[in-house]
Amino acid sequence: MSIAEIIEPITQPVEPQFDDGPAPHKIGLIALSTDMVSERDFSLMLPKNDEVMYYTSRVHHYCPVTVENLRRMGPQLAEATGQILPTTPLNVVAFSCTSGTVSIGYEEVVAQIQKGRPDIQVVTPITAALAAFEKLGIKRISLMTPYTDDVNKTMVAYIEQNGIEILNVAGFCQEDDQMMARLAPQRIHDAVQEIAHPDADAVFVSCTGIRTAEIIDQAEQTLGKPVLCSNQCMFWQSLRLSGYDKPVDGFGQLLRL
Repeated sequence: MSIAEIIEPITQPVEPQFDDGPAPHKIGLIALSTDMVSERDFSLMLPKNDEVMYYTSRVHHYCPVTVENLRRMGPQLAEATGQILPTTPLNVVAFSCTSGTVSIGYEEVVAQIQKGRPDIQVVTPITAALAAFEKLGIKRISLMTPYTDDVNKTMVAYIEQNGIEILNVAGFCQEDDQMMARLAPQRIHDAVQEIAHPDADAVFVSCTGIRTAEIIDQAEQTLGKPVLCSNQCMFWQSLRLSGYDKPVDGFGQLLRL
């Protein structure tokens, strides 16, 4: 006779009671392996009512930030997606790389993510920004990025191919995304004011790896027109596609829509 057979059970059964879990609206987030900002910004913007939560996986990113290196992430997206709560339904998966989406191609990003999670709704920062432009009636923008010129050229081509006129482009000209994360938010705010074209309907600050979301409200009040950024647009569209339709205050007019 084994010890297990002679020892009496010690656990007193307690009747369980279940609800729908920690959040009915579940967002999958794919961040770059080097990203220090996307999860931080999502946490800042997250509604304080336990109705929404995001769950993160990471995809390897090769430095420096070049079009060629950004494209190398594409084939890894399926595996990264499959690691996000694989037995739990998600409402949407967001790929947190603006320039990566443009370099890989939106259709390929969707195809790879849906390999890991069939039929899931997919959000990217750049397509979310285009949706935000349409929502706000924006036709002409000033574009600000942390990227170098080779990446900026792909961004301009993509945005203009989708019907948005870019009046001017400004950038911090960084190749190292760790340095991008160290860009001071107040400097980003001031640069928005400096580069905003008087005829632009809005300023779009591209890149999920820089700390723009926290200065959006202040920047809009100072500038007197919409200011949008990658993480804000991505989070807004993720919320709305997940079925969460309540406004979120403190991060620009977009999240109040």
